[in-house]
Amino acid sequence: MEKQKNAVGRRKEAVTRVFLTRGGGKITVNNKDYKQYFSLGYLQNQLEAPLKTIEGIDKFDIKINATGGGIKGQAEAAKLGIARALIEVDAEYRPALKAAGYLTRNSKSVERKKFGHKKARRSFQFSKR
Repeated sequence: MEKQKNAVGRRKEAVTRVFLTRGGGKITVNNKDYKQYFSLGYLQNQLEAPLKTIEGIDKFDIKINATGGGIKGQAEAAKLGIARALIEVDAEYRPALKAAGYLTRNSKSVERKKFGHKKARRSFQFSKR
C-alpha cells in the first residue's frame, strides 16, 4: 500500500472521514490525539476495536475528520469508517470484521417531533377539568 485509503462512517447525525496510511499506530481525530478527543475509555475502545480484531493496532496511522452529532455518535461512526478503510487495504480482513459486527451501519436515529405532541410520541398532559 503506497497511498492512503479513505472511508466514510456514519452514526445518528455524526459523519467521519477516515484516512488510513501504513505507520506506527498514531490516531488523530480533528488534529488532536484520539485519547484527548475521546476522553472516556469506552469511546477509545470503540476506535481501537476494529484494529484489535485484525491485530493491526500499531500497523496503521489514522487521521479522522469528525463532524456533527455528539461524542458517542462520532466514536461509533469512526469505528465503522476504520473498518471500511481496513477492507480497502486488504480484503482478507473482511470475514473477521464482519463476524465482529463492525461493518454494519447502525441506522437508529432520533424520531422526528410530530405537531400536536410535546415530543415525538409524548402528548401534552390531558386535563379532564
